[in-house]
Amino acid sequence: MDSIRLKINGIEVEAPKGATILEAAHLADIQIPTLCFLKEINEIGACRICVVEVKGAKTLVAACMHPVSNGMEVWTNTPKVLESRRKTLQLLLSNHDRKCLSCVRSGNCELQNLCRELNVTDETYYEGERTPSEIDDSAAHMIRDNSKCILCRRCTAVCDKVQGIGVIGANERGFSTYIGSPYGMGLGETSCVSCGQCIAVCPTGALQEKDYTDQVLAAIADPEKYVVVQTAPSVRAALGEEFGYPIGTDVEGKMAAALRRMGFDKVFDTDFSADLTIMEEAHEFLNRVQNGGVLPLITSCSPGWVKYCEHYFPDLLDHLSSCKSPQQMFGAVTKTYFAEKMGLDPEKIVCVSVMPCTAKKFEIGRPDQSAAGVPDVDIAITTRELARLIKRCGINFVNLPEETFDDPLGESTGAGVIFGATGGVMEAALRTAVETLTGETLGRLDFEEVRGTEGIKEASYLVNGLEVKVAVASGLANAREILEKIRRGEADYHFIEIMACPGGCVNGGGQPQVPAEVRNFQDIRALRAKVLYQNDAQKALRKSHENPSIQKLYAEYLGEPGSHKAHKILHTSYIKRVVNE
Repeated sequence: MDSIRLKINGIEVEAPKGATILEAAHLADIQIPTLCFLKEINEIGACRICVVEVKGAKTLVAACMHPVSNGMEVWTNTPKVLESRRKTLQLLLSNHDRKCLSCVRSGNCELQNLCRELNVTDETYYEGERTPSEIDDSAAHMIRDNSKCILCRRCTAVCDKVQGIGVIGANERGFSTYIGSPYGMGLGETSCVSCGQCIAVCPTGALQEKDYTDQVLAAIADPEKYVVVQTAPSVRAALGEEFGYPIGTDVEGKMAAALRRMGFDKVFDTDFSADLTIMEEAHEFLNRVQNGGVLPLITSCSPGWVKYCEHYFPDLLDHLSSCKSPQQMFGAVTKTYFAEKMGLDPEKIVCVSVMPCTAKKFEIGRPDQSAAGVPDVDIAITTRELARLIKRCGINFVNLPEETFDDPLGESTGAGVIFGATGGVMEAALRTAVETLTGETLGRLDFEEVRGTEGIKEASYLVNGLEVKVAVASGLANAREILEKIRRGEADYHFIEIMACPGGCVNGGGQPQVPAEVRNFQDIRALRAKVLYQNDAQKALRKSHENPSIQKLYAEYLGEPGSHKAHKILHTSYIKRVVNE
């Protein structure tokens, strides 16, 4: 690769041909601030926070867009540059709701941090009229407050380019410009899939999940309620970031300890029901292959993906597995099997889920999700909400001991934990399906061909004389590519895994928000996924069908995978929807 030599702040820097000034500065450990820029997603050079001086240039240039050239001389911290950035921030603040103390992003706001770094203390310098704005809380999972929006357009870019949905965009022009849905629709009236990727990239508090932490504490305080909590696989890979741990730190033990100190009656693990999902899904897959069922079978673990399919590909719903997601299976088992074992009234049980996913807030309200006659799951909170709860309860997370989950719904295998990474559901299913089909023990459990953060992965495996072709997609724009192939009759896959969020649940819309300066130069998806694969490798049991608690559940209650009782409790149905309805 050809390289470019230039000077930044008098330091010799070597950068690849085609690199921008921003990228070259990063290589030299010089940080240039940004607000709108997201690599390969939102490269519009609109906010002008990243401006720098270039020798020979008539004006300051946007470092995120300006390519480097041989002999270029760049200065990133001159009085002229710093004054320009301060002015930009002052102008942004003039149209911004500055109630920082009560904002959910206080202390973790990219705008706030930049103001602190650049010593912008005169927040009313350009005080004047503000763009009228209204709060949109019509969606099940989030709130949009445009009084805190800085029009960076990150949210619209990720919705359009990454997810291929485009239900939000810039409306009106000039001073009246605001981010919203077409025709003045509330987000809840559109075909938004609740993935929360817009929240994940928002630099301010303009977008936030609906917070249900008060309801959780109220349930725990109610002596009439028996409150259980389940935690999704990828939560343990990200929660630590909220307490100062590096990205890619496993805090499973401390998380279990924190939840127990909050007062939950039982602290369980969604990995258990991930194993259960594999038992049902693998059985469903083999049944379709052996009996001429609809193929390819497509996973149904991701509620954002399910809703997307209902809106945009309703003609392909027969391809979806009828299995409930692990979250919903857990709630269903808790309020049936566990309730019977413990002598509890299902109506007295409150099932709380901690998820990396904002779409889970929508999922708990779906129809056909009430195996015991009451909702399978009562409250779904995100990783971020759990962090707030821990802090509110005065729990010193860093100093907590390592504790384990409660039995029996806390026992799991390595197959369950890798659900949180793209390709993990496929790999877990293959471990069980292949052994079931062949009757032989797998010599190699790592199906590395379906691992990694690529948007689309394909593989084929020879199983008992049958070539099984599989595909994995994460991010809904990638899902669309595969689904269009199915529509055209060009796809010869047997089994497909689809996750709404790029990289899978580790990069869910409810995970800790990471500033652009980190997102642009680190693959947070890979760092978090590594935790799950390490967790899997360390497990004594790595195949779902080897989980003794799962075996006991079938022996004592469900009978066998795919039984009538299993279908009644663990399976669901779907709705043919239309776009923007």
